[in-house]
Amino acid sequence: MNTLLLTLVKTMFGSQFDKAEKLLGETPDPLLVYGVEVSIQMYIAELSEPLRELYVVGYSLPTTSEYIYMSTAQKIQHIFSQYIKEAELKDFYEMDIASAGITRGFMAKKCDLYFTMENKLRRLLKCCFTLYKVPEAKQEEVIGQILKMDLKPIAEKIIEDTVRKAEEGFESVLAEK
Repeated sequence: MNTLLLTLVKTMFGSQFDKAEKLLGETPDPLLVYGVEVSIQMYIAELSEPLRELYVVGYSLPTTSEYIYMSTAQKIQHIFSQYIKEAELKDFYEMDIASAGITRGFMAKKCDLYFTMENKLRRLLKCCFTLYKVPEAKQEEVIGQILKMDLKPIAEKIIEDTVRKAEEGFESVLAEK
């Protein structure tokens, strides 16, 4: 079961930063890439209960969460080292543990009348950007850009592709038997 879950987590997390970069075009602001990547995760979790559960479990279990921290620490360092110049890779690894906990908490809570997607994204990004010591003015600029983007259709497409890949994989396993 753990191997299957780790495979699913690797599939979900493996290309998320790349997808965000492609969406933003040539040489995007790394902070914007981070914000878009995290925001797409939030939309996916909001739109698909099974994928929400996968994300929450992925961020919670030791094996899968360790994969997440190890695979994103260097990306996090690249994005945020300009704000925390004295930090080393191990520091970004540790901060990624904190930001993953924040992200998991926001993912687990479904939007409602008071906690809208806009409020969720604004609060989540503010928490993460503050953790990484991004200046207030830059936080507001990037959060404003992200909130103007229509990320829901992108999340819907990722969900559709993920479900299709999962079904194809399941069918091939059944065919082998």
